[in-house]
Amino acid sequence: MGYTSNTLIIRRELLKHIIQLFADGKLVENIDRIPIQMAPKKGAAEHRCCIHKERAVIKYKMFPLLGYTVDDEEDELTPLSVYAANAQKRTKVKNEILTVVDEACTSCVKAQYVVSNLCRGCVARPCMMNCPKGAVSMVDGRAKINSDQCINCGICKKQCQYHAIIHVPIPCEAVCPVNAISKDENGIERIDDEKCIYCGKCLIACPFGSIFEISQIIDVLMAIRKEEHLTAMFAPAIHGQFDLTTGQIENLLKEIGFNEVVEVADGARKTIEHESAEFIERMEEGAPFMTTSCCPSYVETVEKHVPNLKPFVSHTQSPMMYAADIAKEKFPNTKTVFIGPCIGKRKEGKKNDKVDYVMSFEELNALVVALDIDLGNLPDREDRHNIKTYDRVFALVGGVTAAVKAERPDANIKELVINGIDKKAVGMMKAYARGKAPANFIEFMSCEGGCINGPASLGEMAGNRKLFNSNLK
Repeated sequence: MGYTSNTLIIRRELLKHIIQLFADGKLVENIDRIPIQMAPKKGAAEHRCCIHKERAVIKYKMFPLLGYTVDDEEDELTPLSVYAANAQKRTKVKNEILTVVDEACTSCVKAQYVVSNLCRGCVARPCMMNCPKGAVSMVDGRAKINSDQCINCGICKKQCQYHAIIHVPIPCEAVCPVNAISKDENGIERIDDEKCIYCGKCLIACPFGSIFEISQIIDVLMAIRKEEHLTAMFAPAIHGQFDLTTGQIENLLKEIGFNEVVEVADGARKTIEHESAEFIERMEEGAPFMTTSCCPSYVETVEKHVPNLKPFVSHTQSPMMYAADIAKEKFPNTKTVFIGPCIGKRKEGKKNDKVDYVMSFEELNALVVALDIDLGNLPDREDRHNIKTYDRVFALVGGVTAAVKAERPDANIKELVINGIDKKAVGMMKAYARGKAPANFIEFMSCEGGCINGPASLGEMAGNRKLFNSNLK
């Protein structure tokens, strides 16, 4: 979804620290030392105004990694050790998917239009004369925008003939395709759960790393410690994250502590069968088109923002759900853990009790690092082939379409692939909801490039795709 940034490094470092302390049985004892270790007294504040602010940000960034929202704090004097202890006792994960660390979310501009030094203080002053709120004034011969009065309409920028006024976007708001995030009265970004589609774009876009997904890593680690039967279900996109064979991935997950492993590609085979049969049936009934239903963020977009499109969405379950069926049929008492690059899967998993926990590739990588697992010496399994089959290419944009066409070459499929959900794509959905579309089979992928570029991926899209194609021949 993007290149490595310092905010990602910090988040992954925090995850590693938490997992290492848990593995050593010292999480409660030593977690309050992490902010001090990462921002030592002798070192200058690297990212914030002072060392105390930096430590506070680190502290609150650990809340979501322990499985809490920042709003769960009732008393500022309660140490992290109390939350860590309670996290190991809980029996139910939180319903929230994302949270904003308000201590870190304070540096974006309120007014998104700023006067640069290109302003010549012209006599015409069209910026000031045309501002509907009187937010522009002249100070020392230059235009100045009052942020308290500015409504970000952009008229001043359009009127300036010197192009002296620039637009400074708020990154998380700019990338959100459904306007689900905005500032509150204190200048802190808040995510509206009734609008959010859990695409994760805001999490990646925030330059201060203030947006977090609510982790379930402590819950998974506790289940392993208590020797509960766990089945790991890994998404096909994993082949673009780790340079491992399928057999090595299975052995890695078992070394971590999972009892059984199910490849989500096995569930994708069922999705292909049902999706292709449903397409044929709908076309025979005279439907103008059908869309895919694998991407949970797309499904959330339809349910929350384009409900009129719902009749055209496939009823077929996602590969994750069919993989959970496979796991539960083999081991009725197992707890299932989906491992993938997707935040939307956390929401999808909460809607169905077949999926008990969801882990990200970031969390899996943190486990590898924290537990000091040597990936180069993992044994392989000869019975686990490494072929680029149609069920595995679900990880790539266009993969679902290719699989359905291969399953039913006799079907008259005229496809359209939507490569990433943005504001333009949402507008297209609203147009298609009227019953007309330029194709009869439409694949929607929230992430550009497909699941290999999900918000919890370990690298950038080109590198992930190259590794994916290299691992699967």
